[in-house]
Amino acid sequence: MPDDTELELLSEQACADMVRIRPVLDRIADKWTILILTVLCPKPARFNEIKRRLNGITHKALADALKRLERNGLVTRTVLPTAPIGVEYAITPLGHSLRQPFEALCAWALAYGPDIERAGARFDQTKADR
Repeated sequence: MPDDTELELLSEQACADMVRIRPVLDRIADKWTILILTVLCPKPARFNEIKRRLNGITHKALADALKRLERNGLVTRTVLPTAPIGVEYAITPLGHSLRQPFEALCAWALAYGPDIERAGARFDQTKADR
């Protein structure tokens, strides 16, 4: 077990790391980013295909998210020489590096989602009983 001095140093390091970590997490940790990259990991896709696979995302939310992902170097946007002109999005190597952590997060959500739902229902019931 670490002594108080070691804990204090760990805490200081954690705070220093948060200054660097937070801006990165702000760019990748929203629900649409995770889901979009999960859709694009296996193969590139056109806008409407991504939208169909992400049942519930609005056109604007998807367009904004894809622009953000392109700006952050996580996806590429390729204009296809078709009539009408099509656009295909593909994950970059940097974006692909998130595959394993995102798949683990999705697996965790599937495994523990029911537990979170039950905890929320218990909490709400306790508040209602007061």
